[in-house]
Amino acid sequence: MPNRYSDSNLKIFTLNSNPALAKEIADVVGVDLGKCSVTRFSDGEIQINIEESIRGSDVYVIQSTSGPVNEHLMELLIMIDALKRASAKTINIVIPYYGYARQDRKARAREPITAKLVANLLETAGSTRVITLDLHAPQIQGFFDIPIDHLMGVPILGEYFLGKNLEDIVIVSPDHGGVTRTRKLADKLKAPIAIIDKRRPKPNVVEVMNIVGNIEGKTAILIDDIIDTAGTITLAANALVENGAKEVYACCTHPVLSGPAIDRIQNSKIKELVVTNSILLPEEKRIDKLVELSVAPLIGEAIIRVHERQSVSLLFD
Repeated sequence: MPNRYSDSNLKIFTLNSNPALAKEIADVVGVDLGKCSVTRFSDGEIQINIEESIRGSDVYVIQSTSGPVNEHLMELLIMIDALKRASAKTINIVIPYYGYARQDRKARAREPITAKLVANLLETAGSTRVITLDLHAPQIQGFFDIPIDHLMGVPILGEYFLGKNLEDIVIVSPDHGGVTRTRKLADKLKAPIAIIDKRRPKPNVVEVMNIVGNIEGKTAILIDDIIDTAGTITLAANALVENGAKEVYACCTHPVLSGPAIDRIQNSKIKELVVTNSILLPEEKRIDKLVELSVAPLIGEAIIRVHERQSVSLLFD
């Protein structure tokens, strides 16, 4: 298939984390995916071969650092090094899901700040720009000394719920940290908000305390950036129904869905879970309750705008 984009110096490559999304993004942009291979030495070391010339090209690499996170992160770092040594003009890293982002500060003594460490690794390897989606903490943008375009999943999720024409809705944050995100979705849907006041005694363990806001008789939409083991979101959904909510929808940008997540969601009061394809979901996780929306049009448009030196901020709404 011939290159359909007017500038042949724009090249898009994918590694192993989410090739289906990368293909969608390339189709949106109007180019074919670049040719490269990821193989392993017998001891497990990663070997990458770029199978076409990229000298002087603006290269975009699509790679979520989702599970297995260490494998995918090393693939990305080695790819960046290969591109740098092959004389790419710019190396633009597209990370739909930025792993290790939940350790973004020292919450306790002697803890690492892995979100900053990963930023350092990407820059040291040779990245010249990062395009990412819904960082766990927006201040992670400040961990980089290269340009970073931080796209938002709320407009995509909001358009979906607008299309459902739900009545008497309330947008619910599962914790205090997600209130800003909740407010953005509430503004889009012209709805009030509520907050779950929760306590987390240790990682992946949650206790619901109180519900702040009026949810009685309403259709509640829970929103979070990441759903991992689904403990928070399912506990919140059940608490909302117990406290008088008519029905509960849930949505997130990044469906990590590890461990008991799928069973918890299946057995919860959640009527529908709406996610994006920032992380590749295996078939066994694609339950009837789950609706997947594509971020390819958003990321593809961002790549075109970056490449043509146009404003990206228009995409934030």
